[in-house]
Amino acid sequence: MADAGAQVRASLKALTREFDIIAHNLANVSTAAYKRRCNAFSSVLAEQGAGDPQGGGSSIDFTQGNLVETGRTLDVALYGKGFFVVETPEGPLYTRHGVFRANQNGQIVDSEGRTLAGTAGPLVIPAGMDVSQVTVSQDGRINVDGASVGQFRIVRFPDKEDQLEPIGLGCYRAPEEVRPEETEEVTVKQGYQEASNVQMIDELVSMIMVSRMYEANMKFLNSRKDTTSSVIGVAMG
Repeated sequence: MADAGAQVRASLKALTREFDIIAHNLANVSTAAYKRRCNAFSSVLAEQGAGDPQGGGSSIDFTQGNLVETGRTLDVALYGKGFFVVETPEGPLYTRHGVFRANQNGQIVDSEGRTLAGTAGPLVIPAGMDVSQVTVSQDGRINVDGASVGQFRIVRFPDKEDQLEPIGLGCYRAPEEVRPEETEEVTVKQGYQEASNVQMIDELVSMIMVSRMYEANMKFLNSRKDTTSSVIGVAMG
């Protein structure tokens, strides 16, 4: 009985983690380029609708999100496997959250003011030029009023995306031993944002399933407590 109780408590802990992950996904259903997180036993839920989850680390589902037209000149979405490179003092970060702007120096930056990497250095809109004059081709080349100012550096991680660490705001950090590869097998779409790949209905169904499994495990624990109390009562006369 003790082993069964320990197993149920482990399941409750895993179910709580899964519930938190689902809630996080639902909270980001409208976040541009958000990639859903999934726990180790999500496949068990999907395939069996039940099971004995023991938890494990979460992973990122990098499935392509739908592209949504915004019309903003510096909204730039990727179609295909790849990431923009964001420069930081601590090293490069990788993102698909292509909601960019120009800072006071004309540099193209992300929503946090971090500069975007180009294939040959920083991407700078010349002084006196307006962002409305920026055009971005499908291979990421940037022109301002017909003059080239560079090309977005876009990389990929073949078979190693699962090693990327999410750090928030749509950015990921790669372990030191994981090196990105330059890629041209991606289409750049100006005036678009990539939508979150969270499917609300699927997440809600998973949440209901997790809640029912949690409730069933709690009922089992409570029944064991009642049985134990009855046995002790009989023993004590």
